[in-house]
Amino acid sequence: MPHTSTPTLHQRRGSIDEQSPPWATDCNSAPSANPYRCRHHSSSSSSASDGPGSLDSLDLNRTMDIDSDTDAELTDTDKLFSSASPPSSRDAILPYLPHQPKSLAGIATRSFCLGIVLAASTTATLTILLNTASPLWRLPFFFASLSLFHFLEFWTTAAYNTPAAEISSFLLTSNWPSYAIAHSFATLECLVTHVLWPNTQWAPLGLGPVLVLAGLALVTVGQAVRSVAMIHAGRSFNHLVQYRRKSGHVLVTDGVYAVLRHPSYFGFFWWALGTQMVMGNVVSFMGYAVVLWKFFSSRIRHEEEYLVAFFGGEYVDYRRRVGTRIPFVP
Repeated sequence: MPHTSTPTLHQRRGSIDEQSPPWATDCNSAPSANPYRCRHHSSSSSSASDGPGSLDSLDLNRTMDIDSDTDAELTDTDKLFSSASPPSSRDAILPYLPHQPKSLAGIATRSFCLGIVLAASTTATLTILLNTASPLWRLPFFFASLSLFHFLEFWTTAAYNTPAAEISSFLLTSNWPSYAIAHSFATLECLVTHVLWPNTQWAPLGLGPVLVLAGLALVTVGQAVRSVAMIHAGRSFNHLVQYRRKSGHVLVTDGVYAVLRHPSYFGFFWWALGTQMVMGNVVSFMGYAVVLWKFFSSRIRHEEEYLVAFFGGEYVDYRRRVGTRIPFVP
């Protein structure tokens, strides 16, 4: 039988996408399997039945010969990513290290903090509602809505558009500092008005309770529509306007997209206005309405220039059939 040279570690790792994490290849899904022990599928024509010598059966974490002339072995993950490893091995995990765009430590910290805020705010909202007549339950409700929104932004991205998931997917610093200023002003308005004038009726004709219920409905529907839109679009959804059409970018026109042309924008627009209705914020409601309308009308116009360039007449026909359901944005 002719001698076949054992592929070097560099050759085995070279074909792996340097931007993908070690667990992005085809992994064994058995419960007892080590999630870092993955098989890399070679582009050669050999089939799965070629036996243990085929490239398809190579386990990247298995003890491997560095080349055919030496008996040196790598027996664990630490050695695999040691300074003696090829640069591609270290580059593969670089985005997931602290202070990097996909830092696992950063993602875990933000998720933990959002969970704490959500739990504390929900508890405070229910406690105030059930035990007092104070209108200040609206404030922790706002914090609970915000924390849930930001968590779901990341979670839906991570679950349904995994390659795009990174720290910025939480949108915590999106449009900074305008975003933070708007929410800070809304918080201050709610606190001041309900502390200084707790019994004042801001809604005409005694419609306060009706507006609160309408606001709760808008918050619920807006959040649901935005999350469903992100889930349904999958890898075609991105938080940033795309200037180039990627290979996996398809025009989604079914599901929620058959009813709303930009359902994620629709969802956030009405979600944000709903929060201000619940909080009883007159000034913030008007400010949110103006700022959000200007932002989304401009963004939709800008984004659709690229969508027409990407999909041509297909998108033009879709735009003609389906509206945005955002006032004065066709």
